[in-house]
Amino acid sequence: MAKKVLVVDDEKLIVKGIRFSLEQDDMEVDCAYDGEEAVAMAQAKEYDIILLDLMLPKLDGLSVCQQVREFSSVPIVMLTAKGDDLDKILGLEYGADDYITKPFNILEVKARLKAIMRRTASRTETGSKGAAAEANPGRVEAGDLVLETDSRRLTIAGREINLTAKEFDLLLLLLNNPGKVFSRESLLTLVWGYESPNPGDVRTVDVHIRRLREKIEENPSDPKYVHTKWGVGYYFSGTK
Repeated sequence: MAKKVLVVDDEKLIVKGIRFSLEQDDMEVDCAYDGEEAVAMAQAKEYDIILLDLMLPKLDGLSVCQQVREFSSVPIVMLTAKGDDLDKILGLEYGADDYITKPFNILEVKARLKAIMRRTASRTETGSKGAAAEANPGRVEAGDLVLETDSRRLTIAGREINLTAKEFDLLLLLLNNPGKVFSRESLLTLVWGYESPNPGDVRTVDVHIRRLREKIEENPSDPKYVHTKWGVGYYFSGTK
């Protein structure tokens, strides 16, 4: 089945080029040219990934990202101005999974989108296979915390917590390896698919860890689940 991509940018020549390139790889591409149209399309149709420009008419990319996160965990990749670290961090804070800087190489865009969709699909397929083979299908538990890998749902003490695609993947990796410390570089490789992370990219992990803690921890500054090994990385433990 063709992957469904929503490309959102008010520069029609850029959208045309991205659309043509993605369709060459048999992807189904829809396009939106302002923020309000993007939100409406994301509500009306399920996409495998959204490529979202930061600067848009009517609603900017951050507002679009925030609104989409109210009803969907679809992976979102932001397009940001080159070198504008604040925009990148804000995008991640508002729920984006990754970012690509303008001007970009279309081959990089395609590689990044495919890597994210491949990992998201593989997590879902792993959960589905587990459902057929195990007595407790597609389910990972740590005390009151329960991850259902087939439906990609998280509950804590019976209360459902909405996670983005990357937040879910990050928590699943840590939860499946309790006590193992992952460096930020290794998390970028394992969860985001970065082959050779740049030093500045590690902020992506820090922002996602902070957002994850805000959602799952009673006291994010004194976490119960996701811990920091200072100078090394992050690890999961069900106890403080």
